[in-house]
Amino acid sequence: MSAGPFKVTRSSRAARIAAVAGLIVLLVLAAAPWWAGRADMRLLSEVFLYLALASLWNLMAGYAGLVSVGQQAFVGFGGYLLFALTIFAGLHPVVALLAAGGLAALVAVPVAALLFRLRGAYFAIGTWVMAEVFRLVFAQVGALGGGSGTSLPVGIVKSLAASRSGREALSYWLALGAAAGTIAAVYLFLRSRKGLALTAIRDNELAARSLGIDIWRTKFIVYVVTAALTAIVGALIFLQKLRISPDAAFSVNDWTAFVIFIVVIGGIGTLEGPIIGTLVFFALRETLADLGTTYLLVLGLVAIVVMLKAPKGIWGLIQIRFGLQLFPLGYRVLGNLANKEN
Repeated sequence: MSAGPFKVTRSSRAARIAAVAGLIVLLVLAAAPWWAGRADMRLLSEVFLYLALASLWNLMAGYAGLVSVGQQAFVGFGGYLLFALTIFAGLHPVVALLAAGGLAALVAVPVAALLFRLRGAYFAIGTWVMAEVFRLVFAQVGALGGGSGTSLPVGIVKSLAASRSGREALSYWLALGAAAGTIAAVYLFLRSRKGLALTAIRDNELAARSLGIDIWRTKFIVYVVTAALTAIVGALIFLQKLRISPDAAFSVNDWTAFVIFIVVIGGIGTLEGPIIGTLVFFALRETLADLGTTYLLVLGLVAIVVMLKAPKGIWGLIQIRFGLQLFPLGYRVLGNLANKEN
């Protein structure tokens, strides 16, 4: 869009280059079953699933201001619903994934109505308490193994594909699709009118309210949609593990603490942040895994250093230094003296 000597645009040279590079990387990753080993594919699948969880948590905390420490509630819910729907309802695992997301959205409606009565730290504590309620409830379901958990029957596992290599390839592609789909969904949402309202709420909630934005409704939609997508990712996680238990499904350490670490060091409130944070997290994990509990201490130290030296995360530091934006969300005005794009 242009007006006289000025041009209004969302795109930039850096964004266009990033889009082409991202497409190439996506195609290369999609071909991994033909060039990567099984161990590499499992690691990449884990990277993709953590990236999806981090992007969803970032949407809630970084844009909607809903700092949750209980997202493991929907990770575990999705995992248990996958097992229940495949074992007792006879659904195909892929269909059960989508059904788990839909049921999670329904459950998130009353949960959000309850939690939204809380503010700040009380909201964060409330999400953790709700996750514990979920864990205790599923631990009482004897048909799903109770407190010890259960495994996915062999017949259901074989329904994914005839061969083991086929099943691993399908699981890998589902994980890759979850990561790419989540990032695309968050990006498109933030570019929509609801996304613009959400950004306004993040920048100044009082000003957003004065402009007529329904803050409660906007945050409610974000919470419910995030819960549904988190449940689908959780179902994918346990489809790959083939076994589930309450402690593993509702682990605050695995599904919330590590995700928060990823977002904080990458850059909260940016789409690029979770990508950078996920790469850093897995690089540290694979390098320091042999150190035992010292590995967790190093992660904590890295988080503290980043928060002190770069409060906006690694990507925030890059953005300030070079002015890059790989996922353009806002508009820019270019004139005769500002026609150079990033």
